[in-house]
Amino acid sequence: MSGGAVPIVVCVSPDVAVREHVLRRLDGVGPVVSCADLAELRAMLFPEPPAEPPAEAPVPVPVARDTPVSCGDLVVDRPGHLVTWRGRPLALTRTERELLGRLASPPLALWSYERLFASVWGGAYLGDTAILHSAMKRLRHKLRLLSGGPRVQTVRGVGYRLVPAPDDATG
Repeated sequence: MSGGAVPIVVCVSPDVAVREHVLRRLDGVGPVVSCADLAELRAMLFPEPPAEPPAEAPVPVPVARDTPVSCGDLVVDRPGHLVTWRGRPLALTRTERELLGRLASPPLALWSYERLFASVWGGAYLGDTAILHSAMKRLRHKLRLLSGGPRVQTVRGVGYRLVPAPDDATG
């Protein structure tokens, strides 16, 4: 290496423990890119430009963080630290409330991994989706317990969207 070039280390492993170990061992050496598989690495290195929304797509209405959001019978009151389904409180963690609050914000839309991660955790998305997938798995489990409740749909390799309960789909 010449001219002050800095090596970039790439760690590709589906095992989070392996990736964490590599990051600890190489701390301070230089930039380290860590991802679960080659598809994730490819997406980080060569991100696809966002698709143009169709002309008839609704214009997003900004929702203040201190305003409760609802999706049918689901109400997410982030400042009040409360989520209710048909008037009954749900036992969700802070992270689950934040995720659900983002997904339920109008208009219901696809949230990319990057956007959800930055919005909920407030940090830069480094391509490791394990923490997001884990939190989403717990949230999905709790939503499945709701009779006729909304569901979280995965758009593989892109992100998540909230799908309202069938009764809520019309309004």
